Amino acid sequence: MNKRSMKVLEFNKIIDLLKQKASSSLGLKYIEKLIPSSKTEEVKYMLEETSEAQSILIKRGAVGLSGIDDIEDKVKRANIGGALDAGSLLNIAKNLQAARNVKRSLSSSEEEDFKFPIIQGMSDSLYAFREVEDKIFNSIISEIEISDNASTTLRDIRRKILQKNQSIRSKLNSIITSSTYQKYLQDAIVSIRDDRFVVPVKAEYRSQVAGIIHDQSSSGATLFIEPMSIVDMNNELRQLKLKEKEEIERILAELSNDVGEISEELISNQEILGKLDFIFAKGKLSIQMRGIEPQINKEKYLNIKSGRHPLINSDNVVSNTVYLGDEFDTLVITGPNTGGKTVTIKTVGLFALMTQSGLHIPANFGSSMCVYDNIFADIGDEQSIEQSLSTFSSHMTNIVDILDQITSDSLVIFDELGAGTDPVEGAALAISILEFVNAMGAKCIATTHYSELKNYALTKDRVENAAVEFDLESLSPTYKLLIGIPGKSNAFEISKKLGLSDFVIEKAKEFINTDNIALEDVLQNVEKNRIQAESDRLEAKRLKLEIENLKVDYDERIEKFSAQREKMMERARSEAFSIVRQAKEEVDEIVKELRRLENDRASKEKNRKIEDLKKELTGSMGSLQPSVKSMIVPKLSNKEIKDLKPGEEVKVITLNQEGTVVSVDKNKKEAVVQIGIMKMSLPFKSLKKVEKSTNSVVTKSTRNIIKSKSGRVKNEVDLRGMNLEEAIMAVEKYLDDAYVSGIEKATIIHGVGTGVLKKGLQDILRQNKHVKSQRPGEYGEGGIGVTIVIFK
Repeated sequence: MNKRSMKVLEFNKIIDLLKQKASSSLGLKYIEKLIPSSKTEEVKYMLEETSEAQSILIKRGAVGLSGIDDIEDKVKRANIGGALDAGSLLNIAKNLQAARNVKRSLSSSEEEDFKFPIIQGMSDSLYAFREVEDKIFNSIISEIEISDNASTTLRDIRRKILQKNQSIRSKLNSIITSSTYQKYLQDAIVSIRDDRFVVPVKAEYRSQVAGIIHDQSSSGATLFIEPMSIVDMNNELRQLKLKEKEEIERILAELSNDVGEISEELISNQEILGKLDFIFAKGKLSIQMRGIEPQINKEKYLNIKSGRHPLINSDNVVSNTVYLGDEFDTLVITGPNTGGKTVTIKTVGLFALMTQSGLHIPANFGSSMCVYDNIFADIGDEQSIEQSLSTFSSHMTNIVDILDQITSDSLVIFDELGAGTDPVEGAALAISILEFVNAMGAKCIATTHYSELKNYALTKDRVENAAVEFDLESLSPTYKLLIGIPGKSNAFEISKKLGLSDFVIEKAKEFINTDNIALEDVLQNVEKNRIQAESDRLEAKRLKLEIENLKVDYDERIEKFSAQREKMMERARSEAFSIVRQAKEEVDEIVKELRRLENDRASKEKNRKIEDLKKELTGSMGSLQPSVKSMIVPKLSNKEIKDLKPGEEVKVITLNQEGTVVSVDKNKKEAVVQIGIMKMSLPFKSLKKVEKSTNSVVTKSTRNIIKSKSGRVKNEVDLRGMNLEEAIMAVEKYLDDAYVSGIEKATIIHGVGTGVLKKGLQDILRQNKHVKSQRPGEYGEGGIGVTIVIFK
């Protein structure tokens, strides 16, 4: 891939962003080596890697790859028998731990859809050596400290060293606190010189303290002497420390040998962990840029939908749709300076480089890219990281190099093609260069100010015009790309807006070729018509949406009205049916009475008239009777009766009437119910059992009891200080008394405590037949220390 083009397109800035997402030095190595690929299958594979990483990060968050380091040299040293230091062994253990954690965290889960073949294939290839990992962590505390748990020998040696230290200090303390030695000592302290315990002795008393001189003060007034009485003890301590050092060296050698035995697996782990860190860095960058995986086509066209330049702040960037290579192979973009032409062509070039590097692009779904064998760019503007050479000769030198290398599979980007020389010659050269690129079959996108190139694009096959939009009212660009429309310089309009006199502007027009003026006018009219058409289209779209919303609202209202109307009609028919049915029952009772009184005297004629009257009443009810569907289907009991017997009293939910079960068909789950003189076959779901209530006779004494209860039963009961059993007995009695007295609401005071009393009482209240509902007390009622009971 052309390195100069990668530089002017600022691909190195994308690499810098990617480096910020790496978790380790291993991942950074892969990022630093990243270059765009020209192989289609390789590009697809790299993009799939990024997509898998993006999905895993969204589903499960960060993967634990921090803390891993390059251990290849250390592992190779251990493999040939070299002993590693504590710090190197710790790094190896951290890499082992990271490999084990990554392998576990990326394993498939039956509970969720977690299938990522590329990344999971890599994680499954990681080796886990838990025994070696634990052995290192148990043996080494830090880079300079070995744990006592490394071996029983080391623990015993260190215990002896501690004991010997204590013995020496005890002996020296007895010396420095002795009245005999105090006058010989400079200070009553114990010091260490050359790993041996000494005491500071005044120089003039050197002969009074028997021992070995190890050091003296800078003034010579103090000598640091090891008393003869502790020489042997210091020697023993020195020997113990030598043994400790030998044991530590043995432990490190043993751990290094363990590492050497798995050296190949450790190096394999390092390569996989580095690759995974690199892949997840791509996933993190994709999430940050709100990127998508572009579709890769083999037809050598690109279609970027609402692409956003990845290096411009997301709050300020303007998205653009760009397509090239399908209907046309060359796109000529014209328009005023600072209008966004250069940003647009850089976005296209950068997207191509990012795609071929396996990176997602910040665009909308449905964007499609292809794989080019090379990407060339000649861009020299102040928006580059380092300003490119801008003279005509330097541009031509670069263009000559590009034209020598392009193929039919190349993408070529030119900024201000032909600029820097005589306009007539520059325009001619620009057209010739575009002709050559087009003849080679390469895809090209170029920016220019020359009107001749607009005409060329209008007349040449497979070449298309484009423009960057400019708002003449505000004299500012909108940065929107308009494909299919040649741009207009707007120099005269801008000058007029800025105050240049009409005389000067008209005089300037005289010096321009009339054909150019005519073309500019046509372009201006086209632009005005486009803006108006776009405005009309948006207004039509808005009106269409508004009409659709009104239609939806209207349909909902009609549907709601129809449902309400049907419900009201059904309710009216049901009520009318009930009234007529009641009247019919009363007539039947009268008829029965007449028959009883005139039992034997009744003539056949009278009986016939009575039957005619009954039929007439039944017929009048027929028009009012609700449909079976409206009576039964919409209104079913939430709880179906499972056991029903003839003679039981039931309530017909649909009619809100009570009746008696005549017969039961358990297979069909239906029962024949008699309501008055009517018998109806109804499903179990439309029936509800009715508990027979015996008619209670309230005597005078009962009324007196109720009266006395209502006078002295309070609307609260205090249970504090009682255990649960006592409280249950007290509250049950109180509920009976309160219900009889007619109290509507009562307060049960139980306090906060451990909560046992409150929970037990709530269970009792829930089962009590007098209680309709219960709730905790609110502020001002006693809070959570009380329960408010509502009676039925």
